[in-house]
Amino acid sequence: MNIESISKKLNSSQQEAIQSPINKPLLIVAGAGSGKTTTLTARLKFLIKNGISLSNIVAITFTNKAANEMKDRILKDSLDTKGLFVGTFHGFGVSILKREAHHLNRNSSFSIFDSNDSKKVIKDLIKKHAINTKQFSPAILIYKIGKIKNNFENLNYLKNSKNQIDKVVANLYEKYEAELTKLNAFDFDDLIHKVVVVWQLKRDVLKKYQDKYQYILVDEYQDVNNSQYKMVKLLAGENQNISVVGDDNQAIYGFRGANFTNFLNFDSDFKNAQVILLTQNYRSTKNIIGAASDVIVCNKIQRPKELWTNNADGSKVKLQECYSKYEESNWLVNNLNKQDLKSTAILYRTNAQSRPLEQSLIENNIPYTIFGGLRFYDRLEIKDLVATMRYAINPQDLVSLDRLDKNLYRTQFNLLKDNLPTWAQKFAPSPLLEKIIKDIDYINTLSKKYPNSFERIENIKELINFAGSFRSTAEFVASISLFESASPKEKNKDDSLKLMTIHLSKGLEFDNVYVVGVNEGLIPHERSLVSQEEIEEERRLLYVAMTRAKKNLSLSFFNIPSRFISEISPKFLSVNIARDLDDEERYIEI
Repeated sequence: MNIESISKKLNSSQQEAIQSPINKPLLIVAGAGSGKTTTLTARLKFLIKNGISLSNIVAITFTNKAANEMKDRILKDSLDTKGLFVGTFHGFGVSILKREAHHLNRNSSFSIFDSNDSKKVIKDLIKKHAINTKQFSPAILIYKIGKIKNNFENLNYLKNSKNQIDKVVANLYEKYEAELTKLNAFDFDDLIHKVVVVWQLKRDVLKKYQDKYQYILVDEYQDVNNSQYKMVKLLAGENQNISVVGDDNQAIYGFRGANFTNFLNFDSDFKNAQVILLTQNYRSTKNIIGAASDVIVCNKIQRPKELWTNNADGSKVKLQECYSKYEESNWLVNNLNKQDLKSTAILYRTNAQSRPLEQSLIENNIPYTIFGGLRFYDRLEIKDLVATMRYAINPQDLVSLDRLDKNLYRTQFNLLKDNLPTWAQKFAPSPLLEKIIKDIDYINTLSKKYPNSFERIENIKELINFAGSFRSTAEFVASISLFESASPKEKNKDDSLKLMTIHLSKGLEFDNVYVVGVNEGLIPHERSLVSQEEIEEERRLLYVAMTRAKKNLSLSFFNIPSRFISEISPKFLSVNIARDLDDEERYIEI
């Protein structure tokens, strides 16, 4: 391996990062598209070149894909990876527990329970201890137990909480842990949590791993949660030979427990840390970088950095106003480059926004793939409600009736079975859906059963909204059936248009990106207007969406434009809007 040949391909900041002293903490603040993975991998190669044994290095990533990419780049340089750990936090945790499970009254042949396994354990405990499942579903209880582990929450505090579910979970937690021990099993959260527990209680065990893994590298450090942070902090110990890379401006996973203040506080946690900024973007055009930078600079909680690029100016960012989400979908379809679908993505804030987009794409015979998710009418809550409508107009539809029987509580099912055909004759589709949802208390059911109930509720609101455009339930159901039958089969996913939420787009890039629904109430989302911190995470979310684009970027909105749009300088924009963004009448009329 020739480190000099590698360095020649890197810019001066990247070279400084990979060649910084190996025996001190290093924080690489890597802006979007700045070669983060390349730099971290080169840093790892630099450690090897300087005589560090592979068995003394641990490189931790968030995904298997990132870990495999790092391994592949090392192998391309004809380097042996035997003895080197490159993998996820959870994979690293498994490797530790295989040796130390006996400290937790398990043996090395332990099972790793997935969410379904954990749910089975919880269901058995609920039955055994007569816990009301209508009030606390297994899924919610598992979610709450996971939060306790990931955040190291105080059980005694929860037991004395005024919140009933906190008390129930705190008491159930100990029973659940005892059951896992009896089954010689760990759940997914344990793979990190239990390592930290052992290291905190057994300092001699911790010292053994501190001596072994003297050099630590961590990818996407802005996304670590409290449990992952504790693992890394303990392992670094007094050596503090730790190199991390990340971007606080791309910290968008607060909702799943990520705590990006760990990133901001790195040089406080690790004394004498060197901080290096990677600000040259290799992905996007100058206009895209300029527009995205105008947005993110407005955040107050961040490590200041100024992204730049040597790429061409490129096309200006398109800003399109539409009168409705339906017009927005039609505008998008008419403006797509049909010859370049594989390099094009449509990004949105919420899953519910996919419905009108999917409808327009299907009507125009444009192949598409929902990346990392389900098509609108394949989502559980939508299939449930569509089943109610089908049975309402056709009581002989035993398939729909069977679905309701399996997915609803007995009292809910009996109410619908007895009344749906009559209700269908009295109500139009939208009021009928609202009555069904209200009378069986469906929203409350979802809230108790699913941690992501707010997403499901947004899908339901979209279905009700769509139903409002039909006079009869029969026409509404027929439209859905035609939609589903016309939906193109996903045979060549790589060649099709990609639809996804902004959260799922992180780490990806496309020649052409359309960000739809850049509205106030969507981004920033209406649920995220309580605090400045929440609004800043929403701003980071739009920044991530914008920086996925390599060549062409379009932002579209209807009704009230997002406050973030007004932060972009007109010099970066090609604008097609009905009236100025600061025109007060648009806000008065809405």
